[in-house]
This record gives sequence, C-alpha cells and structure tokens, in this order.
Amino acid sequence: MAEDKLNLDERLKVLRMQRAAYRQANKSEKGQILDVLEALTGLDRKTVIRRMHGSCVRRPRQRQRGREYGPPVDDALRTLHRAYDGICAERLTPNLPAYAAKLAAHGHLRLTPMLEEQLGAISVSTVRRRLKRLQQDEPRPRHPPGPRNGLLAGVPTERISCFETQPGHFEADLVHHCGSSASGEYIHTLHLVDVATGWSEMAAALGRSYRAMEDGFLRCDLRLPFPVLEIHPDNGSEFFNAHLLRFYQERFRGARLSRCRPWHTNR
Repeated sequence: MAEDKLNLDERLKVLRMQRAAYRQANKSEKGQILDVLEALTGLDRKTVIRRMHGSCVRRPRQRQRGREYGPPVDDALRTLHRAYDGICAERLTPNLPAYAAKLAAHGHLRLTPMLEEQLGAISVSTVRRRLKRLQQDEPRPRHPPGPRNGLLAGVPTERISCFETQPGHFEADLVHHCGSSASGEYIHTLHLVDVATGWSEMAAALGRSYRAMEDGFLRCDLRLPFPVLEIHPDNGSEFFNAHLLRFYQERFRGARLSRCRPWHTNR
C-alpha cells in the first residue's frame, strides 16, 4: 500500500543505520545487506551501493523548479471558485475544463487552448494550495467597532467557582432557536443554572426585548425553591440594558451581578 512506503528521510535513516555494518562486512554479507535494503527502501541496487559508499544525508535542491501554472490559471481558479459558490478543490478540479467552457461561453472567462490544457492537467493538491493562497490575498471587509456598552463598566468580569456550596448563584444564558438565519423575531430560551445544586429553570421568550427577558426572569424566579444570590450572564445587550438593570435591583434585592469575560466561556 502507498501509506506503507518509506519517505525519503526514512530511507536515508535506514541506510545510515546499516552503513557501518555494510563497510565491515565481507562480500557475501554485503550482498545480503543490499538485498534487505533494496526490498525495504524500494531503491534500486546501484543507488543503495552509491549511498553506502557516499553520503546518506539529504541535500538541498540546487535549483528550484519554476512555476508550472502562471497568473492566468490563478485568475481562472478565482473566477471558477466564486462562480460555483466556493466548492472544495476535490469537487472543483475534475470539472475545471467543463466549468471554464460554460463561463467562457457567457463571456465571464477568456479560455485559451493553453489555459484549457492546464486546467485539465492541474492536480487537486495544487488547486487546494492555490485556492488557499488566493483566499488569503483577498481583502476582507472591516466593520467599524460598535459603540461600547457603558453599562458593562460597573459589572465585574469573573467566574462562579465550581466549588460553590451555597445555592442561589445562577449562570444565565439565552438559547437561540433561529435555525440557519437570525433575521426577524424568533423564539429564545432563557436558561438559568444554579452552580451549587445544578438546579435548572427555563422560560421561552419571543425576541430579546426587555419585556420578553423580564417576563422570562419572573417566570423562572417564581419556580425557584431558594432565593437568587447572584446572576451571571454573558455580555449581551439583552442582559445589560437600563430596563433590566433596574429590574435586577427591584426583583433580586441584594443579589450580586457579574458577567463572564468577553469571548471566553465560563469553563
């Protein structure tokens, strides 16, 4: 099998390990060593003998190979990759000539006989490597940072200890049930988990408005068997706005408010 074959570095390592024994052996023993090395490395006998008497160190290439595919191939790959919605190199490569002919028929690509021949001969690994480089060269849109939520400044960032023994320290999270699109209004689940006992309360909420979130917290609080001592949500605006901060103070008097570190989990 191809995966069982030794690579060049492994072949040279085997030859180096046997070179001392080869030089000290007699004629018949040398023949036996050469038979074993020839079968193990896959090299022909003359190459093994030359390595035994010479160097078994890999030498750097004296002259680098030139580029076989030039800018026209890169331009064609970029156009084809975009036209077919960024499909993988494994699906794109076998169909490059046919795809290029379709785009050329509609004037989206200039297809010369040389380019068509190169697209038919290029390998999957070369296409994968070039697409990766082409995607890195494309400029990425930069969005200006949004305004900082000033309400977060007074809320400490920390984690509730996993060794907490007193019930009432709740981690709060909001689960989105939006499928593949987050546009429009959809159902969320407000999820409260007590760190000490593992007690979990959930409430459905339509949207993320302060009224929906306030109603969800109220329904969860009415079902809790112990008072809330701490609320620990993430940094979303659905948890930190002026209306909910006022609600926390009125509903959970004396409860501590903390938040997780931005872009970090609570683990």
